[in-house]
Amino acid sequence: MSTPAVPDLEDPGLYINRELSWLEFNRRVLEEAQDPSVPLLERLKFLAIFSSNLDEFFMVRVGGLQQKVVAGVENGSGGDRIPAFEQLRRVAETVRELVAAQYKCLRDDLLPALREKGITIREESELSPTELRALSELFHQHVNGSITPQAYDRSHPFPDLQNKAIYLIVPQRRPGSETRLFATLQVPALPHPRLVPLPTGDPRTAAFVPFESVLRLHLPDLFPGMTLERPFAFRVTRDSEFEVDDDVEDLMEAMEESVKKRKDGQEIRLELEADAPAEVEHFLLEQLGLLPEDVYRVPGLIDLTALFDAHAVAGFAELRDPPYTPVAVRDFAQAPSVWAAIRARDILVHHPYESFKPVVDFIEAAADDERVVAIKQTLYRTNSDSPIVQALQRAAENNKQVTAVVELKARLDEERNIRRAKRLQRSGVTVVYGMSDLRLKTHCKVSLVVRRDEDGVTRKYIHLATGNYNPQTARTYTDLGLFTCQPEFADDAILLFNQLTGYVATASYKKLVVAPARLQPFMLEKIERETRNQLDGTRGRIVAKVNGLLEPMVVKALYRASQAGVKVDIICRGVCAVRPGVPGVSENIRVISIVDRFLEHSRVFYFENAGTPEVYVGSADWMDRNLSRRVEVVFPIEQPELRQRIIDEVLTLGLADTAKARELMADGTYRRVKPAEGEPALRSQQRLIELTAVAAGRMTAAVAMTPLHGTPTSGGQPTNRRRKRPS
Repeated sequence: MSTPAVPDLEDPGLYINRELSWLEFNRRVLEEAQDPSVPLLERLKFLAIFSSNLDEFFMVRVGGLQQKVVAGVENGSGGDRIPAFEQLRRVAETVRELVAAQYKCLRDDLLPALREKGITIREESELSPTELRALSELFHQHVNGSITPQAYDRSHPFPDLQNKAIYLIVPQRRPGSETRLFATLQVPALPHPRLVPLPTGDPRTAAFVPFESVLRLHLPDLFPGMTLERPFAFRVTRDSEFEVDDDVEDLMEAMEESVKKRKDGQEIRLELEADAPAEVEHFLLEQLGLLPEDVYRVPGLIDLTALFDAHAVAGFAELRDPPYTPVAVRDFAQAPSVWAAIRARDILVHHPYESFKPVVDFIEAAADDERVVAIKQTLYRTNSDSPIVQALQRAAENNKQVTAVVELKARLDEERNIRRAKRLQRSGVTVVYGMSDLRLKTHCKVSLVVRRDEDGVTRKYIHLATGNYNPQTARTYTDLGLFTCQPEFADDAILLFNQLTGYVATASYKKLVVAPARLQPFMLEKIERETRNQLDGTRGRIVAKVNGLLEPMVVKALYRASQAGVKVDIICRGVCAVRPGVPGVSENIRVISIVDRFLEHSRVFYFENAGTPEVYVGSADWMDRNLSRRVEVVFPIEQPELRQRIIDEVLTLGLADTAKARELMADGTYRRVKPAEGEPALRSQQRLIELTAVAAGRMTAAVAMTPLHGTPTSGGQPTNRRRKRPS
């Protein structure tokens, strides 16, 4: 009898392609827009998010693939090894399918349903005389003169089109001439909304018209005397992926130059109204140097990120998710100061269920406290009017030693971070841009405050987190943060900032696990330990919650763990290279993705460790860039009650979700997870809202306390253990 062949873990068929996996993630976003159980205006928001995601995908991922094709790179870089040209073909095929479904959802489902509720997006033919007069007043008072019609002929070169801007192409003829001429007209952006609100005279209704319709209605004013044909909207997307040379002398100057170059990036996509004639498409392709396969015909409004304007309409509470106010963190609310609260014990915060205010208070208190002598802070992305940035400026003006590590290379956020860095510098903050190795982005989320306390002891207060220092996104992203003043964590934080701002030949951390030097081998060691334990007869168990999982060595380690019998559960919101359910390779791996009201963003790693569970959280995903090409921090949760809280709130609830979870199949597609027959669906985010409200005294415990199944420590076996109330 022959011995079964050992599966080759290098087999490309065991790995899901990154780009196609990302498109499946965006399909799950689209499914939220298609879901009739989601409130109408929230469905509209998901359509807008789908378009915003797709824009970034083209600017970064598709642009990068096209660069590889032009450079003649034949082999794909992922474990799947699909050539770049074949990836582009599959991407185009999938995008066309998804965009068709997106517009069908809008046209056939959402717009009629919204009209019934009093919200309309009008066609030009639907405008009343009153609305036409209002738009005429808008055009003549605020638009005419500020826009520039651009002809194209021997004396007028074709204009440089802005990335993602909306344009009209206007075919026309001179009087008595049969020669068709083309002119372009850019639809103005800010301060004008893309969807112009119309007067309705009734607060229970709302109406909008696209701004390009305002221009269409007034083309005779812009091209007087010309014979005008129907104009068509179009939009160009440019490649926005770039690298900064390692040997630049001034990173700020190099980034500013790169941002300027991005505006002239290669055109990679042309979106054009579906009914535009072939002559118009041919003209645009010729001027832009694009190929027919780069054209995406759009059966409706170009650029559905415009739907954010309609989602923001005042009123219509019944068409939205119920409003939610994050609860106060009890440890801080009951303490005389943030310092007293952190000295009392380590404090875990779970956003957006709990308020982000303690994080802001932490930095603001440090800025104003006379006993604070130094503040050190990493900044990757934050909001434009950040109270944290303002507090750092104030602290410097108060003669404290303030250091900010600002990541200038945060993708598509470079301009804002350059402005932020300059503003901090003008206030006296010492601003650095990360390690001397310019290839490494500083992605970790760390704050360090040095304070001479009332007892005469100089203590270091630390905040470590999975998410950015951004109060706005903290209301919509799920993230974890830890406040501590434990000496070993403090020593590690000091070493980390010394490594970021100075020169450190060797760095030996006691608690923090820091990439790029240590994080990848650390994760592999933990996975391999669970594999050995399982082979030695002690049950192995791994649960991870990440935003992406692509790193080939991690994938192989997980496959080997599964082959040994280790139960592996992964909650992965976005791209995932693992192909679960493959016989002999990954039968013991389950992957789910949760797309819901809040963006799942926290990263958590659970290892059974022979009955002494370990939980780590941090800023890093299981991606090669996070483990090898960034400065990342992952840290242990050592206090048993905090560790159990993360197991309960993040992992157990996520794995039990039967409302918003989708399970990854071996073929790379996802299917919705459904509740067992006769059981109600469990929506993990809604349950967390309820449980946090219980802890805050907003709701009685009876409302929220129901059994959960499949906790990490149960090895995936159903249990009827009631979930503990959050501490």
